[in-house]
Parts: sequence; structure tokens; C-alpha cells
Amino acid sequence: MQSANKTPDRKLFGTDGIRGVANVPPMTIETAMRLGRAVARLYHRPGHRGRIIIGKDTRLSGYMFEQAMAAGICSMGADVMLCGPLPTPGIAFLTSSMRADAGVVISASHNPYYDNGIKIFAADGFKLPDATEAKLEELMSEREDAQPLPAPDDIGRAQRIDDARGRYIVFLKNSFPRRLSLDGLKIVVDCAHGAAYRVAPNVLAELGATVTSLAVAPDGKNINEQSGALHPEAMCKAVVAQGAHVGIALDGDADRVIFADERGQIVDGDAIMALCARRLLARGELHKNTLVATVMSNLGLERAIADMGGKLLRTAVGDRYVVEAMRQHDLNLGGEQSGHLVFLDHMTTGDGIIAALQVLATMLEENQPLSTLASVLKPYPQVLLSVKVARRLPLRDLGSVQSLISGIEQQLGSDGRVLVRYSGTEPKARVMIEGPEPALIERYAQEIASELVRACS
Repeated sequence: MQSANKTPDRKLFGTDGIRGVANVPPMTIETAMRLGRAVARLYHRPGHRGRIIIGKDTRLSGYMFEQAMAAGICSMGADVMLCGPLPTPGIAFLTSSMRADAGVVISASHNPYYDNGIKIFAADGFKLPDATEAKLEELMSEREDAQPLPAPDDIGRAQRIDDARGRYIVFLKNSFPRRLSLDGLKIVVDCAHGAAYRVAPNVLAELGATVTSLAVAPDGKNINEQSGALHPEAMCKAVVAQGAHVGIALDGDADRVIFADERGQIVDGDAIMALCARRLLARGELHKNTLVATVMSNLGLERAIADMGGKLLRTAVGDRYVVEAMRQHDLNLGGEQSGHLVFLDHMTTGDGIIAALQVLATMLEENQPLSTLASVLKPYPQVLLSVKVARRLPLRDLGSVQSLISGIEQQLGSDGRVLVRYSGTEPKARVMIEGPEPALIERYAQEIASELVRACS
């Protein structure tokens, strides 16, 4: 099954909001203020005073973007509720539960500290569709003197939500089956010096686990630095050293997670989706017996789901597109190989902590270690290359690249896949190949990457 996504023309918004180097266009305070004004205008209703939540991760630049966004929103007569550092899904939860008009997250997720970004949730806690982001860009482009400003008495207020973290922690614990406890489990959790550095360890400890916490001392510049979901090596070593049952590595804004089993071996998003789909299928709780994943998910996942009697629906890359497909087809489980895992029965977006709790519940209910549960997936060898390109020329217009891809696809036949795409957040191209022979697909990937760089020069 295949799902297509049409994207309206947008210049600022990518696959996950606006993102770039902090203090370098487009990620400047001027952009943030204009966006704040646009958000307030978009959700303005006569007789209604808008309420917009703002949260962030632990980056140094988060302070200035938070204040710029708040200033723009207040200048248009809407009120701001500031959460401080909180995981991205925590903002989605609070936006919905507090009946706010929108939620803003200031984060560049897994990127280094010098990057930052802004993404927005609607009142229902779901990310904005492409068309709404395009409308925001349209509002941002209007001349300042053409924007109606409220009278001095109608300027908005900004206040802090002092118990934001506590509200989210309670919500997370309530997503875990009440009949279960984490008593007796040793868990290593790596918070990437990011937004979950106080949330995740507390949730696990309050549910009874013995917790070893890593990367929980943010200083504004060490977010994601050799830690978290992109660098899980320290977590894997700690699992072995501590004799832990499982390791959990979150990224900077905690919307994605990578696991380590009891042997310290990596368990990625595809394996987690496979074992969770198996659990839901056995209970008759996987809607329409269908799992949603992106085109990047391993061919082994597709085969594993088919062997279970289920189906896989593929989407474009980006957890927002996974969620859109889930909502469109009334499905409840989806995600990405990278660790964005969406359990729509519990949360409107990818949530690393929710995913971890679902995996822990599965381990307890089936009385099996994670290594055994994850063995349901037999991944095909996969090579993923990321290369910088000078220009993002339409791939369909690159004849030499297309010819090379076609030839390789013919060689692989039904035992492999080739996927080439541009990154939605960086000036890079991704080349992914799966097939039965690692050395062969590595050579194929290098050939495509080299030709792509040459063609885009």
C-alpha cells in the first residue's frame, strides 16, 4: 500500500516546521516575531481572546526565540502561556488539555545546539497541515503597516504555567496500564541533555523502576552532544555495565526514541513498530490490521507485518505525514525507523516516553526480554548515505541519476529497494538502498550519491 502527499508551496516551513542556524536567516528573532503575529491572527476569532502555549527545549537560543514569539503574539492581542523546557509531545498534550488555540514548540529536535526551529500544533494537539503552514507564510509576508494592531488596552499578556511539567508527568503515567508496575526493572535512560531531562527519569522512577539517568545536565550547548537517540553508544554501554533490562535514548525534544536490549544491542523504530503491532494484532486492537510507516522503513518490516496477517501503509518521510495517514484511514499505530513512534490511542504525535512505556508494558505482559520481542523483525541489509548538495534540483530532471537508479532497481528486483530524496530540514540528499548483499548495496549507494552530487553541482 502506498500513500502520496501533496505539499503546497512553502518557503520557510519544511517537513517539521521552520529550522535553521540560530541568529542566521531564516531563524532570527524577526522571523519568530512575524510568525508569532501570524499565529495570533490565524487563530483570532471575534469576541475571543486567543491563548497560545509556548514550550522549548534546552538550547541557548531558546530564550530569545521564546521572547520574540511571545512578543509577536501579545502584540496582536492574544495571551501567551510559557511552559519552559518540555518535550514536544508535552506541548501537544497541554495545548489540547488546556483548550489553547495553538501550541508552539521552539526546538531543532536532534540537531546540534547552534540550530533551532519552530513548529506549531493546532488546538487538537495535531501538527498543522501543509496548507495551514502556507497560510501562515502568507500572513508573515504582509507589510507590517497593513496588519491591524489592537489598542493598548487589548495587548496580550504572557504568564508561566508553573505546573506544566507535573501535568505532563501525570498524563504519561496514566498511559501505562494500572495493573502493571515497573518494580524490579533496571532501566537506563539517556535524555540527550534535552527537554526530557527532568520528565523521563521521574516518570520511570515513579512507576517503580530503578533508573540510571544519562545526559541530564543541560548547559544550553550540549543538547544531543554524543548522547541521546542519535548517539546511543553510552546508553548501550551503561545497560551492560548496570545489568539493566533495557535502555531508552531520547532525542533533544523527546519526540523520538531508540532502545537497547538487555545485551546492549540497538533496537530501532522498525523493530519497535513490529513488536507493538504484533501485540495489538494479537489483541485485535490494531485498527484495520494496518501499520503506518514511511518509505524509509526496512523492507523486513513490510514482510514481518504481512507474515502476521497485517498490512503496511507507507507515507512520505516525516512523522506528520504518518499521523495524517493514520487520521485519514482511522489507524492507531505508526512511526519511523528513526524512532518517531505514534500511538494515537494515547498521543497525537510522536512521543518517546509514551513509546517507551508501551514497550515496557509489552515486556511485562509477555514476560519476555526486549531481545526476544524484537526478533520478530528480520531486517534486510540497508545502507543510508547522506550527502551535501549544492542545489536541490528536481530529481525527475536528473537523467543520469534516474538512469542509474533504474538499472540498480532492475538488478535488485523484488529483493531490494532504492529510495533517493532530499532532506526536508538540511541541504542534503539521502540515498537509501536495501538488498540481500551488504557489500553490493553499499557500492550501489556510493555510485548514486556520487552521481547525485555531480548532477547538482
